[in-house]
Order: sequence, then structure tokens, then C-alpha cells
Amino acid sequence: MSHAASGGLTAEFPQLRGENIAFAPGAGGIGKIVMAVGAAAVAGCALIGYLGPNDIHAKQALGAYHVGVMSVLAMCLGALFLMLVFHLTQAGWPSPFRRQIENIASFLPFAYLMVLPTIAAEIMVGGRLFQWLTDAKTGNPLLDHKAFWFFGGAETGHGTIPFPTFFVLRAIVYGLIWTLLVRRLISLSRQQDETTDAAPFRQARTTSAWGMLLFALTTAFAAFDWLMSVDYKFFSTMWGVYYFAGAAFSGAAVTALVLAVLRGKGKLQGAVTIEHFHDIGKLMFSFTVFWAYIAFSQYFLIWYSDIPEETAFFLYRSGAWAGLGILLMFGHFIVPFLILLFRAVKRNPRLLAVVAVWAIIIQVLDIYWIVRPMIYSQMPDKPHGPLVPVVDILGIVGVVAIFAGYLVCKVASGVLIGVGDPYLREGLEHKNYV
Repeated sequence: MSHAASGGLTAEFPQLRGENIAFAPGAGGIGKIVMAVGAAAVAGCALIGYLGPNDIHAKQALGAYHVGVMSVLAMCLGALFLMLVFHLTQAGWPSPFRRQIENIASFLPFAYLMVLPTIAAEIMVGGRLFQWLTDAKTGNPLLDHKAFWFFGGAETGHGTIPFPTFFVLRAIVYGLIWTLLVRRLISLSRQQDETTDAAPFRQARTTSAWGMLLFALTTAFAAFDWLMSVDYKFFSTMWGVYYFAGAAFSGAAVTALVLAVLRGKGKLQGAVTIEHFHDIGKLMFSFTVFWAYIAFSQYFLIWYSDIPEETAFFLYRSGAWAGLGILLMFGHFIVPFLILLFRAVKRNPRLLAVVAVWAIIIQVLDIYWIVRPMIYSQMPDKPHGPLVPVVDILGIVGVVAIFAGYLVCKVASGVLIGVGDPYLREGLEHKNYV
């Protein structure tokens, strides 16, 4: 806290007193328990899945785990996006809670590592989720056109599955770039707490300039590789933006929820105010509209062009899945849109926290709607029985619980505000006029 003290901010702003911006030593122990429970749930999902008959439940278990991982990955990428854009625009109003966005984004390297077991399992067994691995044995005209994207220069259709070299190389690049961006920005933020010179934040802005381009490219192509390729015959140039829209929406929602919980614990009183919640609510409102715009645009273009490889995406999600699609229309757009229209909701931390919880749930359901129908489409007989929902719940909730437990530990372990932030005064005095 040297910078804040030397600048006189602590005396001028009593909300920066130690007990208001930090937890007592040893706090956050519940987070380790939550992580352990989450890990046990994921292990239970795998155990039930891989003991299932005819390998059906193994595919279902892997799908449930993948839904959870891609949902958490989206939330972390959303937080990284907020870090980048706030540095780029030199936004002062988020400075009192910038550290919490960093805490959320700090899980991104771990979320990435949690994707790797899915990739490894798919390569070892020849494709459960990624049907292009299976079809590489016998060949497919559409796969032949896309073979380089997955397998590099290796040929397909010769009875064996070539190693997906280019696919794996891209996955490694995504993880390296995300880890570099997160760790560098967080490191510069910590350095800023120890100096009166704003050089670390200037470096953070420079990093964000080239980092935003790399973020956009890696997020889009990771969405292509790990979600759209579940049905490799389908293609949409808007897919990367669709995933990003959900990521930004859920990232802002997790931020609102973390701040609401801290406020309920008596922390950041007077530092993170209703004015800040109001603006976070505006971000959530903006990205729920953006998601709806992208989702409708993608649907409209597919419907208008009427190309079989594209329309199949919605045909797979008709029938029994139509109800979930309708829920997404209302739950991901109409309901939060109508609720967040009201100024009073955005300025009420408890109400905004409720909307944030709903946003997180609906983001998970969105990824579920993307992944699960394709799992069923490749099965001769749909899974049935009481273990089906159990596998889904364990796999998805387990991953989310690991993320939640990590956040509890991370938030409780350090100072809640970047006290050396050069925009801290502006953030503490922030007012809304709209």
C-alpha cells in the first residue's frame, strides 16, 4: 500500500483503510472445500461415464465436462477482454474493482489446461465429441476440404486417423497467448502498487494494444476448434463473435457477482459504490443485446441461404431441443433486456447479483445447447435412465465449482484494490449522470 499512503489517498479516502480492502489472514478456506467438491464431482462424472454400457455414457460424460470447461473459459475470456479494453481506453471508473477482474481472469490459464484432457482423450480414442477424428478413417468429401485445418498436410480416408498436428499446434498457441496476456497485465498491476511512477500502467496499455488483436483472433479460432468443430460439416463466419458475445456478457456478470458478495461481506464499502454497479449493469445490458444481435444475424443468414450444411445446425436442435432454444431467446436476451432496462435494478447490488447469477446459468445452458445435441446425433440410441442427468450435473457443476472455489481463495488472499492504480482517485469519485 506504499503508493496510496505516499499519495495521501488513505487519509483522504477512509474507504481505503486496511480492514475494508482486505480479509483477515486465513480467510477463504471455504474456497478449498468448494474446489475439492468440484474435483470430486468431475471425478464422479468420469467414473459413472466410463463405467456406462456400450461406451455411451463415456461420450456423455466427456460432453458434460466439455460444456463446463467451455463455459468457465468464456467467463475468464470475458474478464480478460474487460482488462484489455479498460487499459486501452484508460478508463478510470473501474479502478476500484480492477483487481477483481484480474482475479477472475487469472483462472484463464487453468481453464485452458482443463480443455487439454478433452483434446487428449479425443485423440486417444479416435473421436467421441469431434466426429472429424472418426470420419478421418473412411474419408468424407466435406472433411477432405477441411482436412488441412485439422491434420495439416496428412491425408485422410486411408483407414487410420492421422495425428491432428495443426489442431494441436493451434491449441498450444491459444494457451501461450492467453497466459502471456493475463500474467503480464496482472504483473504490471502488482508492480504499480509499489511505485509512484505510472510506467507499469503505460506498459499495460501498450500490451493491451497488440493484446486485443491476439485476443480477438485466438478467442474466435478457439471457438471454431473446440465448439463449432463438434459438427465439422457446419460452418459459420459469425461463430467466433457469437462465443465472444456470451463471454463478455458472462464475464461482466461474474464481476458483478463477486463485487456484490464482497459488499455483502462488508468489504469495499464506499470504494465500490452504486455508481460502479450501475455501469457494470450497463455492460451486461450492452452485451446481452450484442449477443441477441449476433445470434439472430447468424440464424437469419443460415435461414436465408438455406445451405444444407448450415441448416443442419438448427435441425439438430429442433424437436426435443426446441424448448431449450426458446429458453435461450428469452433467458439470454428478452428477460435480462427488460430487467436491465430499469435504472433501479442496475443500481441495486442485490438485484444485479440475481441477474448475474441468471446470466451465468444461461451462458452454461447456451454452451450445453451447442454441444449436447451433437452428442445425441451420433448415438444410435439416446441415453436414458436416472444416470443421464446425474452425469450432466456432476460434469458441468463440478467444473463451475472448481472455478468458484478458486475465486474465493484468490479474492480472499490479497488486497481487494490496486492501491497504486493511477486512476484510483477518479474511480473513487466516479458518478453516473445517465
